[in-house]
Amino acid sequence: MLKRFSITLLAIVACCLGSLAQDADDVPLGLDTVQYLENVVVYGRKPYAEVIPAQTLAGKKLEGLNSHSIADAIRYFSGVQVKDYGGVGGIKTIDIRSMGTNHLGVFYDGIQLGNAQNGQIDLGKFSLDNVEEISLYNGQKSEIFQPARDFGAAGSVYIKTRRPKFSGEKNDNFNITMRTGSFGLANPSVRWEHRISRTLIMSLSAEYTYATGQYHFRYRKKFSDGTIAWDTTAVRKNGDVQAFRAEGAIFGTLDEGKWNAKFYYYDSERGIPGAIVNNVWMNSQRQWDRNFFTQGGWQRRFGDNFETMVNAKYARDFMHYNNPDTTLMLVDNKFRQDEIYVSSANKYTIIPDWDVNLSVDYKWNYLNSTLTNFSYPQRHTTLAAFATARTWHRFKCQASLLYTMINDRYKTIYQGETLAHHSKWIHKFTPAVFMNYQPVQRYDFYLRAFYKRIFRMPTFNDLFYTDMGNANLRPEYANQFDLGFWYQRLREEGFFTGLKFTADAYYNTITDKIIAVPSGRGQYRWTMMNIGKVKIIGVDVTARATMHLARDFNVDVNLSYTYQKARDYSDPESTGYGGTYKGQIAYIPWHSGSVVGRATWRDLDVNYSFIYVGERYSTSCNERAYHQQPWYTHDLSASYTFSIGSTKLKVAAEVNNLFNQYYDVIINYPMPGRNYKLILKFDF
Repeated sequence: MLKRFSITLLAIVACCLGSLAQDADDVPLGLDTVQYLENVVVYGRKPYAEVIPAQTLAGKKLEGLNSHSIADAIRYFSGVQVKDYGGVGGIKTIDIRSMGTNHLGVFYDGIQLGNAQNGQIDLGKFSLDNVEEISLYNGQKSEIFQPARDFGAAGSVYIKTRRPKFSGEKNDNFNITMRTGSFGLANPSVRWEHRISRTLIMSLSAEYTYATGQYHFRYRKKFSDGTIAWDTTAVRKNGDVQAFRAEGAIFGTLDEGKWNAKFYYYDSERGIPGAIVNNVWMNSQRQWDRNFFTQGGWQRRFGDNFETMVNAKYARDFMHYNNPDTTLMLVDNKFRQDEIYVSSANKYTIIPDWDVNLSVDYKWNYLNSTLTNFSYPQRHTTLAAFATARTWHRFKCQASLLYTMINDRYKTIYQGETLAHHSKWIHKFTPAVFMNYQPVQRYDFYLRAFYKRIFRMPTFNDLFYTDMGNANLRPEYANQFDLGFWYQRLREEGFFTGLKFTADAYYNTITDKIIAVPSGRGQYRWTMMNIGKVKIIGVDVTARATMHLARDFNVDVNLSYTYQKARDYSDPESTGYGGTYKGQIAYIPWHSGSVVGRATWRDLDVNYSFIYVGERYSTSCNERAYHQQPWYTHDLSASYTFSIGSTKLKVAAEVNNLFNQYYDVIINYPMPGRNYKLILKFDF
């Protein structure tokens, strides 16, 4: 595979070198700096910069969605499945194109959020209150000037927090927001932005969330012949949450660069409502989380050809899980993770429109726990990425080669003696190629394609969890192939002021997939093994239309659709009744989609959203007993903004699950029915 990639890469580079013979007049000109002029308005079409564009939610569009957390907002992207365990404080993880949660990288202001313990980021813990933009990339971000870690995931979510903006001579911005509504929700937040000097600004924000988490749900059970065993309504309990978030950042500008530093703190206690099984309606598990990280970045240009960037981060995560139910298993475990991360990226421009980049990262992870006979693992990871990007007339290409070196260290206790161990050094090369072509210059129509091979290491839980881990696990590999197109048409006047359409067909494979299998005679003992294999064929389609209906009356409609056939090829002998071979993998629907509409008239803003998830199965055994019905929700919100003196006031109301549909995203974890929210925002 590496040999084939090397030949392909050499062919692309040869094509790029051939373009050096073009005349100087053919080289497009650009601006190295931006000048701000008063009383000048410039109209023009935004240049198409990315080889593989991202799906993006930002600004008013993001604010108008009926979403409390980042995970709620990401549901509207195509190709994404969200696992939601219910309630305001319920755990929420996301999966892109059926490759698994662990293959998705989540980046917060350009630096990845880590979880070496289980590899999953609970996006339900991240509020939208201080978020400016969310972007989803398949493959990787279409930018070679980035840390090496950014090349190391099958897909990426980039979360960009608010950067302060000031009008005129104003040096301070204040925002106070209060949200209340169903489930006993009380969610106040405050944000202060201050301009210290012409080159230095800062922001501080804090938020508190309280909710009882109680809501009614419908519980139905059918026998195998389809007859109803029972059908009742109950109250979901032990879904309460108390959470506090504090965040601060400082931004500086240099003559030829910029820098930033920030801290983040999150502290929560929440109940885990658990699954509704065996006629048990309430669970007593509790979880406490304390997450802290501080990070910073520095970026500077030297001359016209060289630019460098340095990032660093320290994170500490604490989690306490308690299950006092002795009928199951008494559990009272505490975990503490530490992470240190440093990165250097260096970009050099060979000629205009041909860049190369070399990035080197180092990351250290450590996990401590109160578990008996725990291994206290630590992981050393070094990454180096070489990437090149070339634009030749209407053709753009990017290619990268990522080198990863990993070593794990852990301890075992044998006959009362503690023994230290080193795993084998892992050395892997993983390539990626991205291409984009504009057939006709006068039209915003682009063809695009990419190939990427990547892997993910087993997590600490996979390797070392007591009585379950397997220290001999191999990495899990993913291959991605994508072919699609992008079209856009913009007009200054007329009924339709903008149309955008994208479509992508893709084929992904997962090999050496890490799964849990029963060990021994009892179902209470499991072990982790590399026996999984998955093949995914899919299509993602998005469309957007902006319309000007009358004076001050505008409408924006966005649609997304995903088709996926994600089948389990792990065991060819697992066929017939109860078999899983070639079965659609768990919780992946064949069809899913969303519609988001926004209408504005002066200071009135109305938003409507619809999400549909088709039929699916709760396991790879696609038998009737595991079949899950489709579900869909309608959400509606309206807001009005007005001023009282120098204070801007916004009043908003939301209705979620408008038609009160009862549904489960994960089987036996019922979701809320119709619920409401009232929001007041003060800006001064």
